[in-house]
Amino acid sequence: MKRKYIIGLIILVLLALIVFRLASNKHTLNEKKKPAQDSLVRIPVKVAAVKEELQEISLIKTGSLAPFKEAKVLSTVGGTIQQLRFNLGDHVHEGQILAVMDTRLMQLDLQKAETNAAKLKRDLENYTELLAGQAATQEKVNEIRQNYLDAANQVSQVKKQISDAAVKAPTSGIIAEKPLEQRVFANAGAEITTIVNLSEAKVQLNLTENEVYQVKNGQQVKITTDVYPGQVFNGKITFISPQADETHNYKVEILAENKESSLLRSGTFVYADFTRKTKQNVLLIPREALTESIKDASVYVVENGKVHQKPIKTGIEMNDFIQVIGGLKAGEVVVTSGQINLKEGAQVSVSK
Repeated sequence: MKRKYIIGLIILVLLALIVFRLASNKHTLNEKKKPAQDSLVRIPVKVAAVKEELQEISLIKTGSLAPFKEAKVLSTVGGTIQQLRFNLGDHVHEGQILAVMDTRLMQLDLQKAETNAAKLKRDLENYTELLAGQAATQEKVNEIRQNYLDAANQVSQVKKQISDAAVKAPTSGIIAEKPLEQRVFANAGAEITTIVNLSEAKVQLNLTENEVYQVKNGQQVKITTDVYPGQVFNGKITFISPQADETHNYKVEILAENKESSLLRSGTFVYADFTRKTKQNVLLIPREALTESIKDASVYVVENGKVHQKPIKTGIEMNDFIQVIGGLKAGEVVVTSGQINLKEGAQVSVSK
């Protein structure tokens, strides 16, 4: 009896040891399966403080020149070009005859139309007299009168075609293209030449949403170009687009004087100085702090060893810095290097 008791006790002890061992192994496995604590991993980053500085703000943009006026000269009638009275580069004046079309067929049409109209006019006079003597009906007289009016209208149309055969310049300027030569046939609507008017220089450029509210129609603008160093061309804003394009830029046009001694030609790159220099306090961050494009700008802000991504609104660029006009306060710390490894709430260590 005593032996059985001892054996049972030994079995219970062994079972207890086995259960303890299994429980210990399970605890060890559970500990291994636990993910590493984020608090133990700190991502090294470089940072910079958002600073407020007194800056002189000036708005200078690059643009390109377009013709003040550009007109394509088209033939209004079809026919052979008898004369071309211009060459490439010629200066022409508004109303000047540039080309003369062959009108011989039109002259024959005019003769026929005039003969027909004269005949119908005589018929109308005769039938009007017959109507007075009650030898003709009113309906017949009305028919001949309508035919005569149609014939007279045909004469006017042919005369207009003959007049249009002398192609005139619609504006003053310089001949920029000569696609056709003398003695060739040109259909009605064919391009005879292109005239570019450079009496004034039209500057075309784009302003961002922040910049467009700093300018207004009629504002004076100084235009300069690398082509004529040291020379200033005075200009004035004549158009500001009311609608932004797909990149959220606004088209602006400036008309500037064009000096004969230093002519600005279409396509030249220029600088437009809007001459509105003011001193004001601005918030600045390094350009490399941005995690997205300027259009969808955001930065990582460091708070208590963790980072939080914040969308911001940017202004103008100043060398390696960019103006912040919304989303940040002076003194906040933003990440300038190491953003590629970050996510919202990640813990960081600041590298110097």
